[in-house]
Amino acid sequence: MRTLTFYRPILCALLLAFSGLAGAQQPPNIVLIIADDLGYGDIGAYGQQRIQTPNIDALAAGGLRFTDYYAGSTVCAPSREALLTGMHTGHTFIRGNFLTDEQEDPALPDTKVTIAELLKKAGYRTALFGKWGLGGEGRGPETQGFDRSVCYLDQIQAHNYYPAFVYEDGKKRALDSVYSHHLFANETLAFISEQDKSQPFFLYLPYTLPHGKHVIPDDAPYTDMDWPEQFKNYAAMITLLDRDVGRIMQALDKHGLAENTLVLFMSDNGANPAFAKFFRSNGPLRGAKRDLYDGGIRVPLVVNWPGRVQAGQTTAHISAAWDILPTLCEAAGIVPPSYIDGLSLLPLLTGHDEKQRQHTYLYWENYTYNYDWDKPQQKRPRNWLENRAVRYGKWKGVQHSLYENPDAPIELYDVAVDPGETRNLAADHPDLVREIREIFANTATTAPYFPYTKPTR
Repeated sequence: MRTLTFYRPILCALLLAFSGLAGAQQPPNIVLIIADDLGYGDIGAYGQQRIQTPNIDALAAGGLRFTDYYAGSTVCAPSREALLTGMHTGHTFIRGNFLTDEQEDPALPDTKVTIAELLKKAGYRTALFGKWGLGGEGRGPETQGFDRSVCYLDQIQAHNYYPAFVYEDGKKRALDSVYSHHLFANETLAFISEQDKSQPFFLYLPYTLPHGKHVIPDDAPYTDMDWPEQFKNYAAMITLLDRDVGRIMQALDKHGLAENTLVLFMSDNGANPAFAKFFRSNGPLRGAKRDLYDGGIRVPLVVNWPGRVQAGQTTAHISAAWDILPTLCEAAGIVPPSYIDGLSLLPLLTGHDEKQRQHTYLYWENYTYNYDWDKPQQKRPRNWLENRAVRYGKWKGVQHSLYENPDAPIELYDVAVDPGETRNLAADHPDLVREIREIFANTATTAPYFPYTKPTR
């Protein structure tokens, strides 16, 4: 018969193990805020002089600001898919804005696994308030891992800031003269107020500000500025977004959630050209939304996580939207899918730069949708590959106007010293150009809608 002395080491080990589990910190809550058409230079932390963004600036000052972070695409739908699935646009299902024969956004296939599905499976409560843009009725966020949602499903509907309805948990919810952003912000605050520390949550906020149409109930604090009304509205929309970022942070603090909440703020693509010059919305970068020059895809990313991300830091680490899924997985203690294109940024966030993996390259391709494809005498197809780009260390390769010239020359820029992409160095570096041409030729797989081929019956 074994004595208590024999079992004592085993009992001690078990007690220590259970003690460690009891003392282990719960996985963090996650708040992911994505602005719509907000440019690299549209907030104060990235150099904006005319538009007031004190709360986002404070978020940046209290955390880590990325200078070389890239959106998933230069337009809405593929950018959102890249973010939610961890795939670049050579592998996404959606590679440009597109309307199906039903005049709605293509639906993200059930085979696609989103960050919401992964977090939900790990015990998170999940919610979305804002713009979905990845499928119509019956194919909304409730089918892709979100427990709670109030949103636009369709991107075109999302242009209207006073919609007749939105979708709540997959069902139509009628509205009466409600400014949609106010609704989404209020739903966000209500969701936060319902949470406690017993279950982590993932709150995905793809807000529509400052996307056009540029409509807002009150253009303060810019009412008296000698600007065109559209410009006043644009600035007021960004300042309203900033105000609600502040309200979110206050709500997290009020309900005792702030200390264990990872907050990320970013944009889905660059600003519209109309604002690029007046506000310097894309900062020093060339191009704007729909371009694959950096003005169309390099965007703000601010990460704030008390006790884990050191305050007041800036990084030039080269990263992209498809890195967000593995980052959030690792933060939550989840192993991300092996097939994704993204790399976790958690080592960088938590000060372990020596362990941070680097991308060999980042890749984008963008298809243009032909809204006149069914008009008489229309000769162009329903969509076509318009441009593609690669970030290759300090180098950026861009190829555009591909419909007119499928073998268009590759432009080459050293964006580390020339962020405005003003000096094309392709002639000086033919070996680099050949390498980038190989990336263009071999990176992308096929996708059903891109390029679109009319199905045979």
